[in-house]
Amino acid sequence: MNSAEIQAIKNRFGIIGNSPGLNHAINVAVQVAATDLTVLITGESGSGKESFSKIIHSLSSRKHGPFIAINCGAIPEGTIDSELFGHEKGSFTGALDARKGYFETTNSGTIFLDEVGEMPIGTQARLLRVLENGEYIRVGSSKVLKTNVRVVAATNVNLLDAVNNGKFREDLYYRLNTVPIYVPPLRDRGEDILLLFRKFTNDFSERYRTKPVRLDVEARDLLMQYAFPGNIRQLKNIAEQITILETDKDLPISHDTLNNYLNPVQPSSRKALVTLRQGENTAESFSERELLYKVLFDMRRDMTELKKLVRNVLENEKYGGDILKDHQELFSSLTNAEPTVTAPATEPARLLPPPISRTVDLDRYSDERSEIEDVVHVTAEEESLSLEDKEKEMIIKALRKNNNKRKYAASALGISERTLYRKIKQYDIEE
Repeated sequence: MNSAEIQAIKNRFGIIGNSPGLNHAINVAVQVAATDLTVLITGESGSGKESFSKIIHSLSSRKHGPFIAINCGAIPEGTIDSELFGHEKGSFTGALDARKGYFETTNSGTIFLDEVGEMPIGTQARLLRVLENGEYIRVGSSKVLKTNVRVVAATNVNLLDAVNNGKFREDLYYRLNTVPIYVPPLRDRGEDILLLFRKFTNDFSERYRTKPVRLDVEARDLLMQYAFPGNIRQLKNIAEQITILETDKDLPISHDTLNNYLNPVQPSSRKALVTLRQGENTAESFSERELLYKVLFDMRRDMTELKKLVRNVLENEKYGGDILKDHQELFSSLTNAEPTVTAPATEPARLLPPPISRTVDLDRYSDERSEIEDVVHVTAEEESLSLEDKEKEMIIKALRKNNNKRKYAASALGISERTLYRKIKQYDIEE
């Protein structure tokens, strides 16, 4: 097919885009439509696989027959046989009347089995018989019925992996995969992302009677770099959100504004979404990882100082040496070293012998323990205050850097705007 014919198909079925992968998929769908071959459409969820099933049906000799789309993953395992092949009255609890299945009601038409990889093994055997012989049996019946239905299947999982794991029949896989069509994910379609976004925002602006949304250069680059795990469905949702929530349509949508609508933890397939702005000082930039690292390193340093402080207090007090001897195992864990006692200059340092049974002055020990607990308690309070001071300092710094705009400051700090508002109130920060 030439480009003009492919474009005519796109216009007819509302397909937007010019990427080579998309054009190739359309070309294969058009060529196979005139036959009765079974087609397997693969691609990620939300990439538009159902549109290709409609192309195949509408351009086939069955176009005047019925077309039905079935989501195999949405039908409970206990009822899917009845839905597809029908059942007889009384064949199971609740079967008050006989019922025709989809393969019977769509006779001479096309049935689209979406998420075919979710189909139970038993149902797969029934489907294989339909594909090979055009025969099926209703649930609760022994009468063989005939059908003339074309099957177009689709899946977003790797069926070969499912075959290897025993979750999908190998013979059914090769029977379905007579003609494969691969629909590329949105992230691999290049400029199609901008075309689709413009189409969606124009449609929503007409629906909600607002001005169309425009993107600046940096925002367009960000949109092109995003991975879009939800593909076209996700892009459409984002376009609708921006059209409704962004009331100032006179100015184009900026990089930062668009970033608020994208998932910040989802990296692009080509480039991470969390990037530094041009001209920004790396030492002054904020991210959740940097905050976490800073807090952990500060806590580690302060804990080391606390260990040294407690040990010095015990060694320098009047009875510190005795307590240290009685609890050498405890202080060995604090210092990460074998406990030693400073020996006279004429003797080398030696390891302490295991504690021997002896009489201990409990009153004196209780006093010394209270002193230790006081030191630890005061130091812990200082540590807490130190962390709070650092957190307050970084919040103030982020607010100043972003001209007291909470949304941008929260984004820079890697926290939600609501959390930032609560912290501002907690620390009584003046904006």
